Amino acid sequence: MTEGPRILPLFGDLEPPAAEAADQARGPHTGLEATGDGPLKRLVDDNFLQYAAYVIRDRAIPDLDDGLKPVQRRILFSLHENDDGKFIKVANIVGYCMQFHPHGDASIGDALVTLANRQYLIERQGNFGNLVTGDPAAAPRYIECRLTELARTQIFNDDLTDFVPSYDGRKKEPVSLPAKIPLLLMLGAEGIAVGISTRILPHNFAELVGAEIAVLEKKTFTLLPDFPQGGLMDARAYDTGRGYVLVRARMEKKDEHTLTIREIPAGTTTDTLIASIEDASRKGKVKIRSIHDFTAENPEIEIHLPADEDPDRAMEALYAFTQCQVQISSRIVVIREQKPVEMDVAEIVRHTTSRLVAILRKELQRRRRRLVEEMHRHTLIRIFVEHRLYKGLETCASPGEAEQAVREALAPFRAEMQHDLTHDDVEALLGIPIRRISLFDVEKNRKEIEKLQEELGGVETDLSGLVPYAIRYLRSLLRKYAADYPRRTEIAAFGTISERELTADALEIRYDRSKGYLGHKVQGEGVITCSPLDRLLLVWKDGRCKIVAPPDKLFVDTTLIHCAVVDRERVLTAVYEHDFFIYCKKFQIGRMSTNREARFAPKGSAVRFFSADEPAELYVRYTPDERVKIRQQRFSLAKHPARGRDARGLVMTANAIDYIGPEKAPDWNDALTGPPGKFLDH
Repeated sequence: MTEGPRILPLFGDLEPPAAEAADQARGPHTGLEATGDGPLKRLVDDNFLQYAAYVIRDRAIPDLDDGLKPVQRRILFSLHENDDGKFIKVANIVGYCMQFHPHGDASIGDALVTLANRQYLIERQGNFGNLVTGDPAAAPRYIECRLTELARTQIFNDDLTDFVPSYDGRKKEPVSLPAKIPLLLMLGAEGIAVGISTRILPHNFAELVGAEIAVLEKKTFTLLPDFPQGGLMDARAYDTGRGYVLVRARMEKKDEHTLTIREIPAGTTTDTLIASIEDASRKGKVKIRSIHDFTAENPEIEIHLPADEDPDRAMEALYAFTQCQVQISSRIVVIREQKPVEMDVAEIVRHTTSRLVAILRKELQRRRRRLVEEMHRHTLIRIFVEHRLYKGLETCASPGEAEQAVREALAPFRAEMQHDLTHDDVEALLGIPIRRISLFDVEKNRKEIEKLQEELGGVETDLSGLVPYAIRYLRSLLRKYAADYPRRTEIAAFGTISERELTADALEIRYDRSKGYLGHKVQGEGVITCSPLDRLLLVWKDGRCKIVAPPDKLFVDTTLIHCAVVDRERVLTAVYEHDFFIYCKKFQIGRMSTNREARFAPKGSAVRFFSADEPAELYVRYTPDERVKIRQQRFSLAKHPARGRDARGLVMTANAIDYIGPEKAPDWNDALTGPPGKFLDH
């Protein structure tokens, strides 16, 4: 179940009267009220709130009713006002639109190009740029546009449009357009306002109309985004517009050493995609030999792989480390009743469906009034001519007498009229030319009235069944336009890509023991292979430890004793010497900041044994000493508890150690082994 729209706050509401009263109660001003609730603060707050509300409502966030931002609405209205079926220079439309839009021509031109490239509402002629390559459009004086048939027939009706004065009061502009198609989800939108942003992903026209039909038929529906760039999309986390989608490039194997990209993800261009691939190659995340761009009208990028590279693994790496796969988040914020509201796709479809029904009702009601007026006019003319009522005008000496004569002559025929006689009706009758009276065809007039009555009956039927009429209307849209707007983005389910697995052996960490350098660009003995995403645990002989990213070349000095991929939950074992005692400690690294040294042994200690495993036993051989009767011992670690990294270990012995390890020394003599060693709490 949906939670319903959530109204977003507009930084609170000001209450000037109460603020002024409080200001008067504080007494005269000193002019130093820079802080607190002085007049300067209220002035700044008031102006800031007005600016914030203006940016949110009139610039960045689209309106729920017609799905348009103000600049888009003004552009479409300008095209409608100048529409004669021919192409118009974009520069002319930009200039005309500036009568309604209080900002510069550049913003209007950019918005028009973006709207035209959606291909639903504006037909293009000339270079309007390229979504695939990111090339800009030509100058407005060189390109032309006009309304599409879909826009011309589905989003305008001046009789149902409310108008308000433009910013300078010289013109009238629409509050919202009576759009009968769900423009908000068709076009999508992005906008950043003061404290609020919106990102609405575009959807397929035919699927949106099908969803509206499902709403009217009280059926369930599912809607997923559809991007003009195409590609593959995993929308399992879309959550009806409150989540995100994963979009992939459409990639195919040309041969065993070549991959070809035919479609790119939304939000990318061929240049940014190629740049991301080259960057990943430089970092060693993707192995490629060369890359060539043959893009013309459609994308065509060839990626040549090394001879030893598996194409399937290369494709996975491209999806994981480049813009061949991108995540696009969705957050639907719209203006509803002059307030920003957060909604989801299902709520918007239900709203646009109810608005469509309301618009169709108004159109039918207006059509009914027109038909009634037409029947009334035909009936008056028939009565006026058929019964020769015009002869009574011969004796009238003034217009007033003529009108009175017509009213008296038509009074007996009131039952045949559709409504009472009006002054306009009388003027229309008085204006009938003699030629028309002499050539009046009663039978033709009767057939016209019957045709109007039949048409009026159909309108009444549609009004009495608005929902079936709306369903028929939407299905007619599908029959007419669905083939022109097929789905471009293929819906798929992507498998999980483990970036660590793809790069598990990407880096070989080497250690130059003589110079004390560690890294994958160091010449020395190999330590481990790891992923660039891994973090390494470094351990020194004096009890220090540190977590670092895999370095290119890092000085770690010559006392490093351990380097491995960090596992914060793994139990480590260390034996160290401190203040004449030998301590044994089992511990976990736990929470530890990257690139910050920590200690697992007190300062001044010397680590005698360290292991990333949990040895079951430790064999200890003591340094020969006449005072020490026991020469060697075996310590069991099975019951030794794991402690925190900062805790001190348990005392093993106070004797000097000659050897310690998880296995017996080569010259181990069982005859000299003493009783099992015990740990003492210190």
